[in-house]
Amino acid sequence: MSIIKKIKNYHKSSKNILFTTPSHSLGNFIIPSLKNILGEKYFKSDFSEIEGFDNLRNPEGIIKNLQNSIANIYNSNASFVLTNGSTSGIIAAMQAVLKPNDKVLIARNCHISVYNGLVLTGAEPIWFYPEYDNKWGIFKGVTVKDVQNIINNHKDIKALIITSPTYEGNLSNIKELSEICHKNNIILIVDEAHGALLNFSYLKDKSAIQCGADVTIQSLHKTAGAPNPCALMHISGNINISKIQNALNLINTTSPSYPLIASIEATVNYLKSQKGKHKITKLFSDIEKFRLNLDKNITVYSGINDPSKILLKFANIDSQKAANILNKKYKIEEEFTNNQALLFITGIGTDTQKLKILSKTLNNIAKIKLNTNVKDDKFTDFVIPKVKYLPRTANFMETKTINKENTIGLVSGETIVPYPPGIPLIIAGEIITKEILSKIDKQNINVIL
Repeated sequence: MSIIKKIKNYHKSSKNILFTTPSHSLGNFIIPSLKNILGEKYFKSDFSEIEGFDNLRNPEGIIKNLQNSIANIYNSNASFVLTNGSTSGIIAAMQAVLKPNDKVLIARNCHISVYNGLVLTGAEPIWFYPEYDNKWGIFKGVTVKDVQNIINNHKDIKALIITSPTYEGNLSNIKELSEICHKNNIILIVDEAHGALLNFSYLKDKSAIQCGADVTIQSLHKTAGAPNPCALMHISGNINISKIQNALNLINTTSPSYPLIASIEATVNYLKSQKGKHKITKLFSDIEKFRLNLDKNITVYSGINDPSKILLKFANIDSQKAANILNKKYKIEEEFTNNQALLFITGIGTDTQKLKILSKTLNNIAKIKLNTNVKDDKFTDFVIPKVKYLPRTANFMETKTINKENTIGLVSGETIVPYPPGIPLIIAGEIITKEILSKIDKQNINVIL
């Protein structure tokens, strides 16, 4: 029986009087302001692990059935529902496969959650930057060339962690990367948080789980229509499933949200349905029409990317000024803007009308003549800092806060992450340089004593 059906049947047939958590007692009392926002139905589905329901920490009933069903849909060895976002999946994957001082190869454009995993595991990161597109100010996908030389110099690497699609939508060739990883007994973990639609679209053959990744983590809330912070983790390689469950139990709440678990079930069922697949196909088709209808002064990024991301720039106005006009005059908010381009994230909730409004607005902005001759970003601006202490060691060291102008040459006592996209500028334990300092907006920085 599905979780949604189980919840519905409980309300129809059960006459149980509950003296359990949560204390609203299935909506018997709802704080008025919350009732106005969430409604009664949310609280009526907010169960604890009562008789007949299951436990996310040790699933043996309806949650186990759900996870088995998801594994069949995604063709994985095992799948886990995550009610604490992709962050929990990434940390749990690292916790399950890495021990203190294990070497792990990590693309530097990773999410902050990977750093958190380093603190918890005590693993030693070997950082590298993927190829950088200077004209667009974004990182491209990771290639075999990116990792081959590093693997040759470090024979004891235990795992490789990459992000694909990237925040801006660039996909890596997971098939090639998985082949080289498995040849060298390296576990491939793919943060696929932004790729929840891949498995159900014409890009299915590019999804990480289908291309040989050992662990894949997806955020259902980013593009697939689920509420924050619904996510999935899929295991395809020779990974100890019990260790994954134990790692999740270590970091997750003991009171998981049944409304979120039900949302994950409903979202996956919709994505695999004919209606869901049609919705995704129409979304991608609408985006292609959107691109074709843009003014000639607008260029859309055409790299190998996830079509749900729209990255574009103007010939006649720099991106920051364009974003300001878009936000202030037209009340349209983009996901992210750098010096070269604007990023728009689409998903299940992006309909034809929204895209038409956006294209009309962008075309209006394209007629403004405010060219400021924006220079390309230089990849040399991105230098991996020297490591003084491993992240776990740095986490326990004493720090003090000083003015950033006095920090050059000192060791950072904090990880500084512009958000979005959540990619660290510097990580605790690394030495602060003048180049890094120029990218940091905050006035004071914690440094290690």
